[in-house]
Amino acid sequence: MYRKMFTGMICLVLLGIFFVPMGRADESDKKTIVTVKESIQVPGKVLPAGTYVLKLLDSNHPTLVAIFSADETHLITTVQGISDSRLETPGKLILQFEERSSGQPEALKEWFYPGDNTGVEFIYPNQ
Repeated sequence: MYRKMFTGMICLVLLGIFFVPMGRADESDKKTIVTVKESIQVPGKVLPAGTYVLKLLDSNHPTLVAIFSADETHLITTVQGISDSRLETPGKLILQFEERSSGQPEALKEWFYPGDNTGVEFIYPNQ
């Protein structure tokens, strides 16, 4: 009886090894950790100096970006951008900032994830 139970358990373990999907990182959310030394502006919000996590909220909407605190426990803001592209695929993270009038922090204008030539352009209301 023990031999049959042992054989059955071995078979279950082997089946589990072959039929359980492999775990792997999912880059569909394009999680990016950013540390800024000075305040920056995103549409509708000014972020003080610190560390933030940028993520796409939904891979079906590749321009809907969530900005979280460094530990990802607090959603700071959600920003809707527009699709942007580059001719050359960047090998590293690209964050492009735009200067604002005096007294205002620089504004985050574009975000390109490494290895992807499509990114997000952030749109600001006319001032």
